[in-house]
Amino acid sequence: MSYVTDYAPASSATAIEHFLKRLSVETDCADVSAALKAGDQDFVLLHVVGSAEAYARRHVPGALHLPHREISTARMAAWPEDTLFVAYCAGPHCNGADQAALKLARLGRPVKIMIGGITGWADEGLPFATGAEPGDLLAVAAE
Repeated sequence: MSYVTDYAPASSATAIEHFLKRLSVETDCADVSAALKAGDQDFVLLHVVGSAEAYARRHVPGALHLPHREISTARMAAWPEDTLFVAYCAGPHCNGADQAALKLARLGRPVKIMIGGITGWADEGLPFATGAEPGDLLAVAAE
């Protein structure tokens, strides 16, 4: 018996429930990129960590800089209640996206995290925007 089979696999019903729950709170860099490229951005992308200077050096095109510490009822009033937010942070070594997602969920806001964050975006070979403005993936990719 290997370490893989030390614990029996879950039933299909349990696996379905588990993966549906995960997918309801997570998305990935490829799916975000595909939505941005297709013009299907039905979410607000949030860069939730770092300074304004770090954001200006590189961020996912289309992302707004809103550090998780600044998420509040008053700040989120700028968007309709049913707006889906997708939060990302520096990468697998960072929990900023989780902190932002928790705050948003506690405010009753729909939220997912983009797993991988900046590290995942770079690993996918996707382009970054620079500067203080969100930018646009298609414009950045064309440069």
